[in-house]
Amino acid sequence: MSVTDKIVSDFKKNKIEFITSVPCKQLASVLTEIDISPEILHVPCNKEDEGIGLCAGAFMGGKRPAIIMQNTALGVVINSLVTLTQFYRMPLPMLISYRGEVGEPVACQVEMAVHTKALLEQLRIQTYHFHNEQDVSEFDAILKHCFMSKRPVAILTDANFWNGY
Repeated sequence: MSVTDKIVSDFKKNKIEFITSVPCKQLASVLTEIDISPEILHVPCNKEDEGIGLCAGAFMGGKRPAIIMQNTALGVVINSLVTLTQFYRMPLPMLISYRGEVGEPVACQVEMAVHTKALLEQLRIQTYHFHNEQDVSEFDAILKHCFMSKRPVAILTDANFWNGY
């Protein structure tokens, strides 16, 4: 089973019915599979903070949501994460492409990579870093933990995990 197939399969296994996203080259294969999945409503959004709001609405409407985004947008979503997901104890898996690490071809991506883990730690959001393909074996357990604990979790997936930029 490919990394993409495992991620989408685990979303379905954990009854995640609503996913929002902003386009991302690294996560494109996951987004493509979600788009064709009849079990998951995929609603692309313009900005990640808008996506957090869409996820909150889906959750309050009885759906299990997730968001797919890049770490470069983490600064944009801080207020929404704190005032919606954390305050209301909303479980929210965040599948995040971790741009800006060694080998990154786009210089401006590096700046947010320097702050990503520290920001998530400051927000007290449990963070998992997928660096190797076998790390995806933890995805199902992470999703279960997210919904059990009623807290957001961040799953950072770097370029090595996706076999390069």
